[in-house]
This record gives sequence, structure tokens and C-alpha cells, in this order.
Amino acid sequence: EGLLEKDRRDNRNIGAHGASDILGRVPGGGPVTLLTHCNTGTLATAGYGTALGVVRALHQRGSLSRVFCTETRPYNQGSRLSALELRHDGVPVTIIADSAAAAAMRERGVQAVVVGADRVAANGDVANKIGTFQLAVAARHMGIPFYVAAPSSTCDPTLASGRLIPIEERPGTELTHLGGVLLADPDVDVWNPAFDVTPHELITGGIITEWGVFAPSEVCRAL
Repeated sequence: EGLLEKDRRDNRNIGAHGASDILGRVPGGGPVTLLTHCNTGTLATAGYGTALGVVRALHQRGSLSRVFCTETRPYNQGSRLSALELRHDGVPVTIIADSAAAAAMRERGVQAVVVGADRVAANGDVANKIGTFQLAVAARHMGIPFYVAAPSSTCDPTLASGRLIPIEERPGTELTHLGGVLLADPDVDVWNPAFDVTPHELITGGIITEWGVFAPSEVCRAL
């Protein structure tokens, strides 16, 4: 019960710090349009969420215009879970295909990207759900700040860089099948990593923790 309460408190602090930092970068102080990936809310944490905690904090302040949720193939955590949570809370949310993220940044006025993390290496490289790396690349090209929201316990100072983070590879049938229906050549070769690593230099907004927002290269030392 103590851990439950601590996680909720840490998530609310993450949300508050992230919301303040994002609003501080926006001319006029908002409201802002965000893009997020995968599920980082109450269904992924003990409550409130990390990246979705930032979304919730902005919404509670009346400073959120809209959040775009990627579908997050192949398990669709974004469309099945994140969008469900946000709709339940009355947060304005729009689902987009994973492949529409860069277009949404350009055409729909996305002002910041906020994602979660499964692990943060000592140099600030971040492992997260597959597709995060390409979002960071697109955001960098578009000049949009890219944030990672994660509790301090996600930092692993024993790993010098993200290249040392083991990446799980999942069964190919997750991509070739949908609801038990075969969608591809049954003998086609499949590469299905569950996560990717985003280099620290692409995390242009910073890493949001319960203690504040840090530059990626400083976060593990600071915590």
C-alpha cells in the first residue's frame, strides 16, 4: 500500500513538472497540442500515469487543446488503452495510425511529444515501445520538443549507454496475424522488436521525473 501511494504521488509530480515545463516553452502559455505513444496511464502504472500524467495535468489546468495517440502496433496500446483512459476522463483525444505521426506533427499543430520509458541509461539514452525512436527523429526535424516522462527508478546507472539495453524480440505472428487471421505470406521473414532505443541527443525537451525536468545526460547523476 505504501508503494501504491508513492507511485501515485510520483506520477502526479511528474505530471506537474512536465506540464509547467511544456507551458513555459509555448508562447502565451497554451493551450497546447501534444502527441504521445503507447500507454503510460493508470492501466500501466499504479495510477495517474507518467506521460499521460503530463497530459492529465495540462487538462486539469485548462491548458490542453488536444492529444494525439498513436495506435501503437502490433498490440494497439495507444488506441485500446490510452484513448480509452482519456475518453473516460473527458480529455480531448484523437487516434492516429503510427505512420501518420510525422504528418500530424506538421498538419495538426503538435507542439510537444511526450512518451514514457522502460529504462534510461547513464548517458540519457532511453528504451521505450518500438516506434519511439522514429517519433524523436521526426520531432527533431520539425523543431518540436521531445520529452520522456519516467520515475527516477527507471534510471539504470550501470548501463553506460542504450546500446547495452537488451531488446526483446517478439513472435512474428504478432505482425502477420490479426485476431487469428493471417494477413501475410505465412513463410515471410519477420523482425518484431518490442522496444527501440532513442539516443539522448534527440530528447530535446528533457526527461521528466518526480524531482523535476533534467537534461538527458544529467538525469541519472542528478537522481
